[in-house]
Amino acid sequence: MYIIETKQLTKSYGNFAAVSGVDLHIPKGAVYGFLGPNGAGKSTTMKMFLGLAKPTGGSFTIDGKKYPENRVEILKEVGSFIEAPAFYGNLTGKENLEIVGRILGLPKSAALEALELVGLTPYKDRLARKYSLGMKQRLGLASALIGRPPILILDEPTNGLDPVGIHEIRTLIRSLPKQFDCTVLVSSHLLSEVELMADHIGILNHGHLLFEGTLEQLKAHAENQGYPTDNLEDTFLAVIDADNRQRGGIR
Repeated sequence: MYIIETKQLTKSYGNFAAVSGVDLHIPKGAVYGFLGPNGAGKSTTMKMFLGLAKPTGGSFTIDGKKYPENRVEILKEVGSFIEAPAFYGNLTGKENLEIVGRILGLPKSAALEALELVGLTPYKDRLARKYSLGMKQRLGLASALIGRPPILILDEPTNGLDPVGIHEIRTLIRSLPKQFDCTVLVSSHLLSEVELMADHIGILNHGHLLFEGTLEQLKAHAENQGYPTDNLEDTFLAVIDADNRQRGGIR
């Protein structure tokens, strides 16, 4: 069963198609690694799922609910982390999350639970403006996790984290489907991390979906095409390079 499904999803800005006729199939309970170079259309696609950008063509459903008819119901089921999260600097980490919790109608304990999940409990009473970049990333992740939504959309969740922090967040994301019965759509430029975290992969380039499937299927596809299969990064670069060459050297 697919919890997120798109049909010919398209987003154009004037004559430029940021996302072009994309058919995504994200299985329930998966960690789905959404990959592509800068400007490939990943963030635009995620923003459409969150109602932050309006599709210019095609359609999508999330947990059987169609956009835009069920936009409010969709948003209630999705926790998100898109770009650098904004917080009230004059409030503590805990107070920032309590505001999110109140908006969602959650008990006060939800904020403390979310802080515990991302390892911020010792800093819960520190003002958000005094958080390091890595701590702000964790607070953004806590904001996405609060209330344990069934669907998480995470755009570059490990930005600004040191190697220990990256390992901890990767381990957390990997555990979420089993722990909370949720589905995670995650984009990241750290392909070695995605390889350890995701079980399904979608590769986007110039707004087009080049590949979708499991890591095993990607490896088989790469072998078939004569691409390197040693690691996800080499395979990804070969897939993108072949597509660019086919397009006449567009970079």
